[in-house]
Amino acid sequence: MTRRQLLTLLAARPLAGQSQFPGVAYRDYSRCLPDFLRDLAARAYQNRNRQIATLTTVEAIRERQRWVRETFWKLIGGMPGRTPLNARTVGSFERPGYRVEKVLYESRPEFHIPANLYIPTTGRPPFPGVLFQMGHSGNGKAYDNYQRCCQGLAKLGYLVLAFDPMGQGERIYYPNAALTRTRLFSSDDEHTTPGRQMLLLGDTSSRLQVWDAMRSLDYLAAHPMVDPKRLASTGQSGGGTLTMLLIAADDRLATAVVSSGNTENFACADFNPPGSTDDAEQNFLGSGPLGFDRWDLLYPFAPKPLLVTVSDKDFFGTYSSQYIANGWEEFRKLQKIYQVMGKSEHLSWADTPLPHGLSYDSRLQVYNWFGRWLKGETKSITEEPEVSPEPDKTLWVAESGNVVRSFHGQTPWLLNKSRAVEKKPEPLDRLLGADRPAASTRATVLRRIPSRGVDIEILEVPPAPKVWLPAWLFLPKKPDAAKPVLLLLEPAGRNARWPEGGLYQTLASEGYPVCVPDLRGLGDLTPEFSRGAARYARSHNDEENYAWASLILGKPLLGQRVTDVLAVAAALRAHSGLGGRRLALAAQQKMAVPALFAAALDPGIQSLYLSGGLVSYRSIIESEQYNHPLANFVPHLLEHTDLPDVTAALAPRRVVMAGAVDASGESVDVAAVRKLYPTAEVLPHARWDLEALRL
Repeated sequence: MTRRQLLTLLAARPLAGQSQFPGVAYRDYSRCLPDFLRDLAARAYQNRNRQIATLTTVEAIRERQRWVRETFWKLIGGMPGRTPLNARTVGSFERPGYRVEKVLYESRPEFHIPANLYIPTTGRPPFPGVLFQMGHSGNGKAYDNYQRCCQGLAKLGYLVLAFDPMGQGERIYYPNAALTRTRLFSSDDEHTTPGRQMLLLGDTSSRLQVWDAMRSLDYLAAHPMVDPKRLASTGQSGGGTLTMLLIAADDRLATAVVSSGNTENFACADFNPPGSTDDAEQNFLGSGPLGFDRWDLLYPFAPKPLLVTVSDKDFFGTYSSQYIANGWEEFRKLQKIYQVMGKSEHLSWADTPLPHGLSYDSRLQVYNWFGRWLKGETKSITEEPEVSPEPDKTLWVAESGNVVRSFHGQTPWLLNKSRAVEKKPEPLDRLLGADRPAASTRATVLRRIPSRGVDIEILEVPPAPKVWLPAWLFLPKKPDAAKPVLLLLEPAGRNARWPEGGLYQTLASEGYPVCVPDLRGLGDLTPEFSRGAARYARSHNDEENYAWASLILGKPLLGQRVTDVLAVAAALRAHSGLGGRRLALAAQQKMAVPALFAAALDPGIQSLYLSGGLVSYRSIIESEQYNHPLANFVPHLLEHTDLPDVTAALAPRRVVMAGAVDASGESVDVAAVRKLYPTAEVLPHARWDLEALRL
């Protein structure tokens, strides 16, 4: 039972000797952001279900397939143009039953892909061609069980192309001193670190990765020993998800096996916030309101033969708590599509009770599926051919083990940094997904209590359904009408500096009314832990995952916080004790960004003080490594505006920039800031004290 439920119960059924709970009945604020997202996810789930329910004819299915492919490319940034692959073979070695060629090609100019081509040395070409896509192994194509599957396929008569995805194997873009391992936390971060930057310019890791796969398929399909009518793709974990991306984008595959991929829709029944957020290429931003989700990636493939395999324990071992339940629900919806198209036998589900990994039994499932649909075999394979994984170095295409070092090519960061954009106007509230407050927005005063020289009102402000913002309002006992109301935004929330003798009460004792709210995801609105396995719940209960969830569901966390600031500002203007007072907004560190956007949308905010705020979004693009939080990211933002543009539009209102920082949190030279912000007052140091806040 939650605290709120307990208090409700106490009020409804008094205990002996107690007619009513006497204290302030605070809400369970930790549920606000999760509940807000639950409602968005429920609407997305219902919307998609309505659309899927109409797919009762082949014509309707074909239209859905066209829509999925078109929507997929729109969401991930559009299809690039093909450029020369510049493919070359740089070495080879032979083993019993197959030969491995070490090949290098370019999916984009000077963007190198190292790959191993497994060629059978028995049987007669042309062979069926299999594109093998890697899961999130640090050593990419050299990962033990992935080698086993590639060798097994080659010995069974398939020509196999295994390539390193971005950030893995020989494509480590943030290398440690040895250049063969990432200096980031994991290969997932190799995808996501540039992926966040890409979204600011309308690009995505999804587009980069699926284009690598399509160009790899170009190489495989053109090989003289491959039958281009018998092409397949498979991969496990992240490689299964990459196979799903390829299925959505390319119609050349004859069959596919998705093994333990992220076959979990984001908007699903019984959504468990923040949901199945994952690394950047698996998160389709803005997909929720469209009724588009991960299982839609498989719809363009129907009715071709498709096998979906899972680890039965992945709903608590690897993925979100809804992984199996939602995957099975969506599989049955896809089954109906295959039935309408008259090919029920072309779709199958298989499983393993073992943990997440391309285990022996899972590899047998791959061999038998491809044997059936690429070679017409009817007898099942019960034993894997003899396989023996090679040392990583044996498979290297680059002598150094890193293609950037050996071949001096591009990185995802450099590609994004050089991406040209032309700014075009867009209404700021639409770009941010921010909502303006209703005319009726008011604060509820839960209680007013005295303190030394001030009164403190405990407020609640409702900016959105199921969301309540708690705030302290420090009111001077001797108000000075010449001094503005101060609305202060703290990264740690409202409780950081509230006590007697602290900053807020001292300001109030000097005649300033001071309001300090918690915004969504901050302070007392920090989200509760989700249900499910502790490892998954713990790792996803942070601001970044809630920011991804908000982006997927079409309401960026930045826009939600701007909405919150606008609501508090409106409530302060409507407050009976503050009517007619000027309103000054001050924010520090990461809260400077939502404060600036809120001021741009609310002309009633008459002055703005930003302490230690980000100097520009462009600095994020320019920084190979950065630490600015995803909560302040919005897709396509730099195609429309940047922080200096927003500030310039505030003139002649007063804006103070104190101690601006770059994307890595380092101080920016005052002269450089003044050049970017000619209409602002620029101060060298980020101060948050009495002198600075006497606005």
